[in-house]
Amino acid sequence: MMPIRALLLAGLIALVPLTDAAAQSRGRDRDRDDDRREQPRNYPGQGLRDAPRSAPRADPGDVARRVQSNRPGRMLGVRERGGDYVVRWEYPGGRVSDIQVDGQSGRVRGDD
Repeated sequence: MMPIRALLLAGLIALVPLTDAAAQSRGRDRDRDDDRREQPRNYPGQGLRDAPRSAPRADPGDVARRVQSNRPGRMLGVRERGGDYVVRWEYPGGRVSDIQVDGQSGRVRGDD
């Protein structure tokens, strides 16, 4: 009875790596199939985001330097909003303001 159990246990131990290998193989096949399905599709308007804009954009670093040049305090961040830039600024004393900057020219439009 004991040798039969030992043989069965040895057989099961030998099969475990084979089932893992088969599962890995199925996973690779599935990944390959997914890669084939994810081919880019052409549709109207594709690539408009990458198309050159009609006017040159202001560099966010230049925008930040322009805002810093005439203001006391410190810059907290720059983000893009609707084609323009918004510079978050903290004045001495703790007041925080959003400064609107034109996205094409880089000129400061105003303080919120």
